[in-house]
Amino acid sequence: MATIGVQMMMLKSKVEESGPYETLRRLKEIGFSAVEVSQIPMTAENVAEMARAREELGIDFAALSAAMEAPKGAGNDALTTDFDKIVADAKTLRADMLRIGMMPFPAMASHGALLEFCHAADEMAVRLADEGIGLYYHNHHLEFAKVDGRSILDIIRDEAPNMRLEIDVHWVQRGGKDPVRTLQKYAGLVDLVHLKDYRIGAMDPAAFDALAAGDFQAFMQAFTGVVQFGEVGEGNLDWREIIDQALESGAKYLLIEQDDQYGRDPFDCLVTSHDNLVALGYEKLL
Repeated sequence: MATIGVQMMMLKSKVEESGPYETLRRLKEIGFSAVEVSQIPMTAENVAEMARAREELGIDFAALSAAMEAPKGAGNDALTTDFDKIVADAKTLRADMLRIGMMPFPAMASHGALLEFCHAADEMAVRLADEGIGLYYHNHHLEFAKVDGRSILDIIRDEAPNMRLEIDVHWVQRGGKDPVRTLQKYAGLVDLVHLKDYRIGAMDPAAFDALAAGDFQAFMQAFTGVVQFGEVGEGNLDWREIIDQALESGAKYLLIEQDDQYGRDPFDCLVTSHDNLVALGYEKLL
């Protein structure tokens, strides 16, 4: 049975304040027992605390994260330079999935660089498979742009056939595609799904002040920028259709993620998502 968990990226400030173990203990209190790790420094100390949480709290580490090459100054682990460490961390935490959270920045600007990334990722997927670890690619909205009639996501699939997919339904929607149909299209390839809502926020009052002052451009920028990352059930996505299709498509983990909490405490956001999912009838997946 699939499990609903949490993408720890939204808790990185909590990890900085209290450390991984205490953060994961709070998550367990809310009702979550599975996590995906991203944007949390994989120091020896942090990995040790996560391992302790696995042993003492029963936390299931669904997936870890790594880039092919870390952007300058990012300080993240990269497969090209830290392969052995990444594999060791995954085995310590008993995570058999590793996800790439974003294509390299040069691949966003050059088709040649995109193909280079795909081929390098495919080779890395084969290498990781020898270690018992699957490699996954997480989409944003840019992957639904078309190049010669094909979406970038389809190019990635065709050029890196040994890499599987992590579908983020908010970014699918923001990319102009339907989350349910996208999950249908890639059925059998999607073990990881990100649950985040697509919410239309209120207009910033400052936009109307700008309009009154004659700054129409600033007003229109605010007008077109009202899309927000919402707690599950607080936006416009049809979660019953999405979750049921994710399960039918073979998802093993459905991971709540909210890139921006707009001033709310992230634990409070997770309580909202948790309670909404229970109300929708998905308590058995938690």
